[in-house]
Amino acid sequence: MIADLAGLLGLSQRLLWTGFVVFLRVGALAALLPAFGEQSIPVRVRLGLAFAFTVVVLPSIAPDIPQIPQSATALVAILGTEVLAGLFFGLLLRFFVLALQIAGTVAAQSTSLSQIFGGSAGVDPQPAIGRVLVTAGLALAAAMGLHTDFAAYMIETYALVPIGQAMDPTVVADLGLAAVSHVFALGFTLAAPFVISSLVYNVTLGVINRAMPQLMVSFIGAPAITAGGLLLLAVCAPLMLEVWLSALRVVVDDPAGAFR
Repeated sequence: MIADLAGLLGLSQRLLWTGFVVFLRVGALAALLPAFGEQSIPVRVRLGLAFAFTVVVLPSIAPDIPQIPQSATALVAILGTEVLAGLFFGLLLRFFVLALQIAGTVAAQSTSLSQIFGGSAGVDPQPAIGRVLVTAGLALAAAMGLHTDFAAYMIETYALVPIGQAMDPTVVADLGLAAVSHVFALGFTLAAPFVISSLVYNVTLGVINRAMPQLMVSFIGAPAITAGGLLLLAVCAPLMLEVWLSALRVVVDDPAGAFR
């Protein structure tokens, strides 16, 4: 019986070690996931989601997990590299939430709507248009079943960066710079209709003011740009969210080659 208990103890240690190693990367990644890692979600719920993703990812990764290292240096190296890998791959997806926030901020500034409900509708201070886009985008991502794609994304990260292997700083710098550039380009692309309409509005207002200096064009134009911005948001929001979701899916399906 003692021998059986000793074998069971070794098996339990192996299972705990395997689950712990997977949880380090998956937990760090899940903390930054769109929709699942939002600050408005309670910490206990986010922790439960991290455990759920760990259970899903574990069977695919378990055969590749090394044995428990005997030295403290090797143990710290594995723990550190797993957390850093999870944070890096999580940031690649978190950037897409920032793209919606950038688009909302640019759109609000262009249409004089930046002060409406600014900072009161969510955790982060941002205009109402940004909050609407972020909330709608996250709801759309959750409704389209991206949680299964996120699990596949987590498994794919282990093929790109094996357990215990440190990421190449050059690759991290190049991929991170490409991701930041892509996100800023995406944010300004989504806000392009609002920027164009603002340009047309200001040029028209300038022409009217030049032709009729006595007319207070700002008092006439302010309600027009506000109503036009809200109407443009209602018309363009579905297309903006579709473009955003397509860009997010490209990165989820191919995290390494999406920004090349």
